[in-house]
Amino acid sequence: MKLPTHDDVRAAAARISGKIIRTPMLRHRLLDEMAGGTILVKPEPLQRTGSFKLRGATNAALRMTEAARAGGVVTHSSGNHGQAVACAAAMLGMRALVAMPMDAPAIKVESTRRWGAELTFFDRRTTDREKLAEQLAAERGGTVLPPFDHPDVIAGQGTLALELIEDATAAGLSLDSLAVCTGGGGLIAGCALAAEGASPATQVWAVEPEGWDDTRLSLEAGQRVANDGQGPTLCDALLSLRPGALTFAVNQPRLAGAVVVTRAEVFRAMRFAFEHLKIVAEPGGAVALAAVLAGKVQARGRTVGLVISGGNVDPAVFAEALAA
Repeated sequence: MKLPTHDDVRAAAARISGKIIRTPMLRHRLLDEMAGGTILVKPEPLQRTGSFKLRGATNAALRMTEAARAGGVVTHSSGNHGQAVACAAAMLGMRALVAMPMDAPAIKVESTRRWGAELTFFDRRTTDREKLAEQLAAERGGTVLPPFDHPDVIAGQGTLALELIEDATAAGLSLDSLAVCTGGGGLIAGCALAAEGASPATQVWAVEPEGWDDTRLSLEAGQRVANDGQGPTLCDALLSLRPGALTFAVNQPRLAGAVVVTRAEVFRAMRFAFEHLKIVAEPGGAVALAAVLAGKVQARGRTVGLVISGGNVDPAVFAEALAA
C-alpha cells in the first residue's frame, strides 16, 4: 500500500468533518504547574465512540467503493477500533463483523454490539488476528478494515493532531512536543504526518505501557521488533505485538523517540484526569498524560501537546485506579 502523506491527513479532515466530533483543546493550571510548562490536552474520550478510533474508521469507510460497501466490513479489535468500525458501518448502512479478544473489557464488547456489529471472539495469545480477519472476510465477501496498518486509517487518525495544532495556533501557541499513546502505531503515524506539514518543529513522542514497548525497541533496532506478548494487559488498547509495516515506515524517520510508563504512572494519570480534567480515561488512553506527569516527556519551559486517546474503561479497573 502507498504510504499516506500530510495531504492525505488534510483530505481526511475535510472528508470526516461533521461526521465526528471536533474535540476541544483543554488546559489546566495545576497540570501546567506540575509539568513546569504549557500543556495542551486533546480529550478523545469525548468522541462519539469514546476514542480517537472513529476518525480513522470513518475516513476509511468513506473511501470504500459502493461495491465494497455492499460486502460489509470485517475487522479485529480489542474494542475501540471495533466500536469505531461498527459506528462507521451503521452510518453508511453496512454490515460489520468484529473479531474481539475473549478478555476484551465488557464495556467495549457491549458498546460494539450496540452499534449493530456482529461479534466473534478469539484468544489473543494464541490467535493470529490478522489471518482470522482475512479468513472471515473471504468467507463473507467483505473488506478487512484493519485497526492501524492502513493508509486511510492512518490519515484519519492524524486529524486529531491537525485540530490540536490549529487550536494551539489560534491561542498564540506552537507545540514544542506532542506525546501520543502508541500501540500498533496508527495514531502516532497520523499525528507525525499532521505535524510534518502543519508544525514541522514539533517533536512527536511515542508513549507505550511497560511490556509492550515494541515501537521503542523497533526505533532502537532500526527495524520492526516484536514483544513476547506476555506483558501486563492493563492497557488493553495498546497490546499490539509489533508496529505495523506502514506505520513503522511512517514513524521511523519522523519520531523523536519513545518512552515507557508503568502501571503506577498510568493509574496516577487516570486519577489526575478524573479529579482535575473531569475526563474518564482508560489505561491505554492515559499513557501520554502519564509520561508528561512523570517527566518522561520533558515539558519544563516548553509547550507540549498530549493525547488522552480513549475513555472506555471497565468500572472495576477505573475504581482500582482511583483507589491506588
